[in-house]
Amino acid sequence: MAQVLLENLTKTFPEKGGPGVTAVKRITLAIEDREFMVLVGPSGCGKSTTLRMIAGLEEISEGTVRIGGTIVNDVLPKDRDIAMVFQNYALYPHMTVYENMAFGLKLRKFPKADIDLRVREAATMLGLESYLGRKPKALSGGQRQRVALGRAIVRKPKVFLFDEPLSNLDAKMRVSTRTEISKLHARLGATMIYVTHDQVEAMTMGDRICVMKDGNIMQVAEPLELYNHPDNLFVAGFIGSPPMNFFRGSLRRAAGHVSFVEDNPAAPLTVALDEKLAARSSAYLDKAVVFGIRPEAIHDSLTMGSAGGGPTAEVRVEVSEPMGSETLLYLDTGKTSFIARVNPTDRFDAGQRVQVTFDLTHAHLFDPATEQVLR
Repeated sequence: MAQVLLENLTKTFPEKGGPGVTAVKRITLAIEDREFMVLVGPSGCGKSTTLRMIAGLEEISEGTVRIGGTIVNDVLPKDRDIAMVFQNYALYPHMTVYENMAFGLKLRKFPKADIDLRVREAATMLGLESYLGRKPKALSGGQRQRVALGRAIVRKPKVFLFDEPLSNLDAKMRVSTRTEISKLHARLGATMIYVTHDQVEAMTMGDRICVMKDGNIMQVAEPLELYNHPDNLFVAGFIGSPPMNFFRGSLRRAAGHVSFVEDNPAAPLTVALDEKLAARSSAYLDKAVVFGIRPEAIHDSLTMGSAGGGPTAEVRVEVSEPMGSETLLYLDTGKTSFIARVNPTDRFDAGQRVQVTFDLTHAHLFDPATEQVLR
């Protein structure tokens, strides 16, 4: 296996009569040996273009790609010792599962005995032993994706590249297949780079996650670090399902306490800050800020039987969504709609007034101009 190092990597697509469109903007990223790195972000953020430059399928405008310490900018894709798994499986319909998995090795003129050993080893790993004689049309979507994985595994490459491989699967199949890929990484100890727009996939699969937006890297960190300590508004709002709630307002000092006051002339939400948040935001008194807090850090005070544990506010229920294991409560301050994740036994009616408590140990303040978190 090998480290993959991207240095000032840039991709600009030419545009007739214009300067061109820069899809990836001088990004630098180190994917360590045997690491599972996930590139995540919305459509058009540059994640797939970055993966294709690593694979050699997209020409590099500026910067370098190193695999195992060697610059591969001008190396053909077939000579980079990588294997790529695509969204659309890309299986040969006239070939059996065995033939599809063996095809790349046959092109490289591997001995028949080696090909057979590698194919059967990969088939056992992926639970495909009984399907080797079938053709792709006789397989489910999940089975076809496992064949595509097997075709990559038999190569025993330095680096595995995955380009949204689960997008064509239904929700249940996506969950089981992402588990299989995680198990595969643990078994092979391989360097894997995985592209997805689904932040749940990113959180559950990656050793580290690289969050991208508009061709830039917004933050690179372990999943829980991203979740608990986002660097900016974009990461805070993108990572997490449901996403972090944001309230726009300013900081005010009264009676020796610093509070966040929502921009709402009628009845502003007011949250008294704890000592840590107040200290981080001391330079922002009487200035605009964004207050962010995750749904699970907002509790229904009345159901809990106590308003203790943090500042409280009275808000209106818009919608209640019982999910079985939890209830998602859509609330409204009169200016801002937000979500609370509460006890599954709680029952609420639309229009009902409830008191909620904010757990400030999981709250953040952001600069609305720079969108950076206040530390």
